[in-house]
Amino acid sequence: MIQKYCERIVPENAKFSILIPSWNNLNYLKICIQSIRKNSSFNHQIIVHVNEGIDGTLEWMGTQTDISYTYSTENIGVCYSLNCARSIVKTDYIVYVNDDMYLCPEWDKWLFDEIISIEHQKFFLSSTVIEPVASSNCVIEKNYGTNFTNFKEAELLKEYKQLEFKDWAGATWPPNLLPTKLWDAVGGYSIEFSPGMYSDPDFSNKLWKAGVRYFKGVNASRAYHFGSKTVDRAKLNKGYTQFINKWGYTSSFLTKKMLHRGEKFLGPVSKLNVPYTLRIKQLFKRVSSAFKKLEL
Repeated sequence: MIQKYCERIVPENAKFSILIPSWNNLNYLKICIQSIRKNSSFNHQIIVHVNEGIDGTLEWMGTQTDISYTYSTENIGVCYSLNCARSIVKTDYIVYVNDDMYLCPEWDKWLFDEIISIEHQKFFLSSTVIEPVASSNCVIEKNYGTNFTNFKEAELLKEYKQLEFKDWAGATWPPNLLPTKLWDAVGGYSIEFSPGMYSDPDFSNKLWKAGVRYFKGVNASRAYHFGSKTVDRAKLNKGYTQFINKWGYTSSFLTKKMLHRGEKFLGPVSKLNVPYTLRIKQLFKRVSSAFKKLEL
């Protein structure tokens, strides 16, 4: 299934290795790559995992001499794609970016500044995403286009800094960044969540179990997200149930009670105090989920 590993020369002084899974999404992938080349403050290693690539993606990758890539003949999903791309990472930090994202100017500078300020290597950072329709409380809602044909790049570049928001707690979704050694310590993305539903909170929870408490969304580092352009095409896993069966509580318990996602960032997450009634509620959900699993 996995057919090819193509390693290009890594730019001198590359800061991050940017992993981009892509599944027949060439028009968006080109915009994403263009934004990295145009708006980055530093040199980076770019690695794309090409799933199928029957829309011309594989041929286009062959002409992009500054981009490393891995290739599978079938769509192997986000988890396998990211882990496959990780195998050729050459830098100390990994950034995961969706192929339907546009990274705004200095996106990387603000993340690197944050790394320097933390002074340790147990952290998980996210850029702040702008979407046509906000998908969560850690997203800025502003419409600069819903697809590659109506993308208002000039308007976005003029206004993105002026959109008011805050540094927020609970980094989970891409664009996200962490040390490569920390990625390896928790085993990358969990393949049991293939093709990828709930793999993001699962990854954050693995980091939590490894002792990470610094989960921060960096306000100044911004990216535009057109919205999911691949989920509707894939046969999805039952991530909600899988998460409960694996961890014993829901993903919303993780994001709301443990990570406080979307709230104002006040520093590393403090000790978790769970009310008795909430513990009972989580236990009920776990038992209910276990019965559903047996019925399958």
